[in-house]
Amino acid sequence: MTRRACSRTIASIWLATAALTAQAQDLKPGLWEQSTRMRSDSGQMEQAMAQAQQQVSAMPPEQRKMMQEMMARQGMAMGSSGPGNMVMKICMTPEMVARNAIPTQEGDCKSEASPRSGNTVKMKFSCTQPPSSGEGTVTFVSPQSYSSQMTITTRAGGKPETMRMETQGRWLAADCGNVQPPAARRK
Repeated sequence: MTRRACSRTIASIWLATAALTAQAQDLKPGLWEQSTRMRSDSGQMEQAMAQAQQQVSAMPPEQRKMMQEMMARQGMAMGSSGPGNMVMKICMTPEMVARNAIPTQEGDCKSEASPRSGNTVKMKFSCTQPPSSGEGTVTFVSPQSYSSQMTITTRAGGKPETMRMETQGRWLAADCGNVQPPAARRK
């Protein structure tokens, strides 16, 4: 899997999962941090992520800053905490939360969630760019915290790949700072 395909797969999966943050109207709008741990059957995803992290670390400071600013304009900020682990930030506006807006990107991801049962929602998603699908559960701990577990099927090197993703989401602040809200569409 190439570094670009890895990044697109991760972003698509993350945005499909992030859709559920908007579907729980008792979550607070503002800046959210999502810490994700991913493991793939083949280990290719972890290798691609490690390569991407090394390449970003090796960039000259001005180039790294440009990349961070570009991502902030798209509604994300990324950091890492080891191979297969990632920290992302997203800005959820009050309007996005109120109307159950789903953050999207080029990639045409569709998701569907079961009705909320207590503090849990089950969901399924599929994306065309890159081709991937998955299912999992999101547990809303409080208006400022949630966790999720997902199983994702995609392709790496032309072969089917299964990944498992565990995520912890936490609200950071009402002000999103320089992280802009992602593009959103009405359901």
